[in-house]
Amino acid sequence: MKATSISPQSGQRPAGRSAVVFLHGHQLKRNLARAVTAEAAGTFVLVLAITSAAVAAALSRPVAGTPYGSLAVPVAGGLALAIAVASLGHISGAHLNPAITLGLAVNRRFPWAYTPGYVIAQFAGATTAAAVTWGLYGNQARSIARLGATAPADGVSAGRVLAAEAVVTFVLVLVVVAAATDSRVPRGIAAIAIGAALAVAIVIAGPISGAGVNPARAIGPMILTGQFTDWWAYLAAPLAGGAIAVALYDRFLRADTTPA
Repeated sequence: MKATSISPQSGQRPAGRSAVVFLHGHQLKRNLARAVTAEAAGTFVLVLAITSAAVAAALSRPVAGTPYGSLAVPVAGGLALAIAVASLGHISGAHLNPAITLGLAVNRRFPWAYTPGYVIAQFAGATTAAAVTWGLYGNQARSIARLGATAPADGVSAGRVLAAEAVVTFVLVLVVVAAATDSRVPRGIAAIAIGAALAVAIVIAGPISGAGVNPARAIGPMILTGQFTDWWAYLAAPLAGGAIAVALYDRFLRADTTPA
């Protein structure tokens, strides 16, 4: 069946036909180059904020007073995501996360033809951000702070990492799909809600898994540090959590599927 986009006015999709979820009302209009550039730039901003805050906290670098603490990471991540969504959502949908892109694609709500370009752009943006963090903070950022790469806390098994990453990514993607596809939610409010969801996710999973919540954010710094502790968990768990979140919203919570 041919995919059709959801009407930005009504939020409804034609009965009996699959629909593409264009987050924040964006339309690709065959301009994939512009969309993937926005994805790379947005992911770069997001991961740069997170890794820089994590490295500064690990190295105890002061700003104007005491050094950053643990809460700097969720604050930086949440604000960066809100900024990226508000500024780039109308261009690419501001997925900025393979778990969102693949979660939509698996549920037939985003074209598979565009998926590889989005995912490659997200990993490129994340890896570049880790490299810039390395350049800004010096070799200690890599040797001591590991460029903010995610890793299980002491004594945490791979199974617990899987559970934590799947749960918090489920929360984030559910908020993204709910806030970014309903025309009744203003784009500015959607950006705040999505940023806040990421901040909450990092607070929850940070002490357990380091809070990847995004395969690109987790694996990008790993590539440059050469340390891949439980990398497969940071890839598989968010993808599973994201796909389940999209399926739940699409089948049970979307306006045209909810019983009156």
